[in-house]
Amino acid sequence: METSKILMVIAQKDFRDEEYLQPLTIFKEHGLRVMTASERKGECQGKLGAKVWADLAIEDVNQADFEAIVFVGGSGAANFVHQEEVLLLVKDFFADGKIVAAICIAPRILASAGILTGKKVTAFETEQADLAEKGAIFTGARVEIDSNIITADGPDSAEEFAEAILKALE
Repeated sequence: METSKILMVIAQKDFRDEEYLQPLTIFKEHGLRVMTASERKGECQGKLGAKVWADLAIEDVNQADFEAIVFVGGSGAANFVHQEEVLLLVKDFFADGKIVAAICIAPRILASAGILTGKKVTAFETEQADLAEKGAIFTGARVEIDSNIITADGPDSAEEFAEAILKALE
């Protein structure tokens, strides 16, 4: 797992701080290499005030460089739901059997990419109807794992979400 590389995707503005920072810390403590992508390379602002750096613009991501993609929630994640480049990344990671993970409202991105049909998922409760409409089986659990898809319900589950991703990478 030492060489595993994770791509975390956050919105340029209004990503959920703890859904990014807690998993990031856990991944780094376990020796994983993490890169962050957003709408553009540069500073990103969390909903609670965190300022972090996106290493890559989404358009510059090479899916072959990563073992997992992790979408962070927060209201800014809604920006990715209809972005074709993001949806293609999701489809490519999924098709290659790599880990595709999303927390809070971000599972909606996975649903828009069409990979949740018949899959057990969880998300922030406001997303239940949208996910079900797109064929997902909403469980309401804190963290849900179905094949190579890992979803979580929100900030209180960020640590458990990160641990599930670590276990899947082993």
